[in-house]
Amino acid sequence: MARIFITGSSDGLGLLSASLLVRQGHRVVLHARNTERGSEALNKVPGAESVLTGDLSSIRETTELAGQVNSSGHFDAVIHNAGVYQTAAKEIFHVNTLAPYILTCLINRPGRLIYLSSGLHLHGHSKLDSFKSKVSNITYSDSKLHVLMLSLAAARWWPDVYSNAVDPGWVPTKMGGRGAPGDLQKGYETQTWLAVSNDEQAKVSGHYFYHQKVRPHNPEADDITLQERFLELCKIITGISFI
Repeated sequence: MARIFITGSSDGLGLLSASLLVRQGHRVVLHARNTERGSEALNKVPGAESVLTGDLSSIRETTELAGQVNSSGHFDAVIHNAGVYQTAAKEIFHVNTLAPYILTCLINRPGRLIYLSSGLHLHGHSKLDSFKSKVSNITYSDSKLHVLMLSLAAARWWPDVYSNAVDPGWVPTKMGGRGAPGDLQKGYETQTWLAVSNDEQAKVSGHYFYHQKVRPHNPEADDITLQERFLELCKIITGISFI
């Protein structure tokens, strides 16, 4: 039995992942933006251990959330599921890029890290020059490339951790829309599999998965110089060091 923390698990793929893991007998701690959404999440996943709250668009609240996670005990895996799509560029940057960076830095290191990216990352660019002055230039696709860069950097720096990114596909959630053509069940199975499975195919690091298969990704994410500059810029913006 594993213990897993899942960001953005009050609805969508995060909620579905949590529900599956609870059904499998694992201990799951949920996350929601605020207390009201947290209560709703617990009602939807009654077998969850607890719920922690924090607005990931706020550096302060994200930092405080990391403290809550550490105070609640050790986790075997963290699924960085939370993300926003059709909203202002600043919020996309804070929730999709900075929040997983902050939580990765501050949460006591689990054995497995799983980051939700997107197939749209293939059209993204790192745009590191925009981090400090032109955040409005950063798109959703860019942010999902950042998530992959973070995942690969963690895999490189922490060889004792399985760190991977996942493309869940375009699936019919609130974010994806009712008309999304993807398989909803397959949209949450890979991240839960990576979080707890003893399959040798899941006990790997530094990969980008789609439906439990390793897929090619944007080669920009593999550039170690870009990864290191990304980590350094996130450190300057947040005041929190990766190492």
